[in-house]
Amino acid sequence: MTITELLKKVRKIELKTRGLSNQVFSGTYKTRFKGRGMSFSEVRQYQYGDDVRNIDWNVTARTNEPYVKVFEEERELTFMLLIDISGSSFFGTTQQSKMEIATEIAATLAFSASANNDKVGAIFFSDKVEKFIPPKKGKPHIMRILRDMIYAKPSQAKTNLNEPLKYLTNIITKRCTAFVLSDFMCQEYDNAIKLAANRHDTIGIHLYDPLEVRMPNVGLLPTVDAETGQTNWIDTSSKKVREQYNQWYDNNLTYFKKTFLRNNADVMSVATNAPYLSILIKFFKERRN
Repeated sequence: MTITELLKKVRKIELKTRGLSNQVFSGTYKTRFKGRGMSFSEVRQYQYGDDVRNIDWNVTARTNEPYVKVFEEERELTFMLLIDISGSSFFGTTQQSKMEIATEIAATLAFSASANNDKVGAIFFSDKVEKFIPPKKGKPHIMRILRDMIYAKPSQAKTNLNEPLKYLTNIITKRCTAFVLSDFMCQEYDNAIKLAANRHDTIGIHLYDPLEVRMPNVGLLPTVDAETGQTNWIDTSSKKVREQYNQWYDNNLTYFKKTFLRNNADVMSVATNAPYLSILIKFFKERRN
């Protein structure tokens, strides 16, 4: 892809998703996510009913009148996008691959955060952390994240959720809202999600292609494992083969949902041929309530 083609693609995504972001987060954006805590605002004279623990003794001593510190909730938020760029993310049998849908969803979330003057960062991962983009504000920063997503090519093809979740916990020390965009075709990340969700407001967005859900009966089918590059012939007419694949897929999906929810992390699923905007709007409205 040339630089010109890349810029055109980024611009197209920007035009499409910036309008959508207003619909997702309009009006009550700030109420759907928790601030990081309380910050000092000002001092004022003590009033009946004020918490005596907030008395500013230095000001009180200088004025000979009781003054209290006033605090307000910190409203600047940090959003982290944990984006799966492993081999299976580039699979797609509809108009878009999982990676293309992930890019549009990430752009919608990022432009929403940017419009509210919040910071956005990203972690690209396969079975290891491929790239870390520190959280910053502003449109140029968002455009950089999108360009890197479009150009993303993993050094490893497999998926491992442990690595990005541990990295998030270690590198982002203050509470943030973390969106994990992946097909979640792996397991054994119990402890990592427990630690991450304990510190951060964590949301798993499961991306899938409709053909992945159930193996079709189409006879001998040549398949390429996106995470190993190995070509195999599969007899899809075999009921046992179909059942084994379907069970493997269901186990991964069930593990993802149970593990996230058990650790107070939210989940949602988005198909590559689904209207992701309406799914996002419904999710955040229900989350607010």
